[in-house]
Amino acid sequence: MKTFMAVDQYGTTYHDLGPHPRKALLDRLGYRKADKMYRDTTSGPLHCGYVIGKLWLDVYEVRPLHEA
Repeated sequence: MKTFMAVDQYGTTYHDLGPHPRKALLDRLGYRKADKMYRDTTSGPLHCGYVIGKLWLDVYEVRPLHEA
């Protein structure tokens, strides 16, 4: 099962967000709305996280270093 973590612009980390990071972040931070955050790449904009309240959160998938 996929699990995610997030890092805000201040370096605060949010671990163990489960398979639905947007919902988990909204619940944990006490908000009801999240806007998608995009990063420009050479192949076009890439969805990289969410803006929730005054926080800009980059979301990362957590995977084992090696899989059996």
